[in-house]
Amino acid sequence: MLAERVERATSVWKRFVGLMGRARLDPGEGLWIDPCNSIHMFFMRFPIDAVFLDRGLRVKRVCPGIKPWRVSPIVFGARSVVELPAGTVRGRELEGRLLEVV
Repeated sequence: MLAERVERATSVWKRFVGLMGRARLDPGEGLWIDPCNSIHMFFMRFPIDAVFLDRGLRVKRVCPGIKPWRVSPIVFGARSVVELPAGTVRGRELEGRLLEVV
């Protein structure tokens, strides 16, 4: 399990704001942004792990430890992204796997 508490961001405003303004993302928390195939870390105060998913929730790409003021690559074929606390994906083989999001 990557996260127990995942907030969903589907509106334009929630997708834009994302995690900006938060001091941290606690272990077990996540933000699922849909639709999304790239993220920015402008105005962020902490690094995150990003797991990009295709339409069928299969992991397309994992971007660990994205630091504030950086931009992720555009992930072609990605439909959404789950943002997690930095270090969550370390040591896990996720690419190509089906992610269960409840």
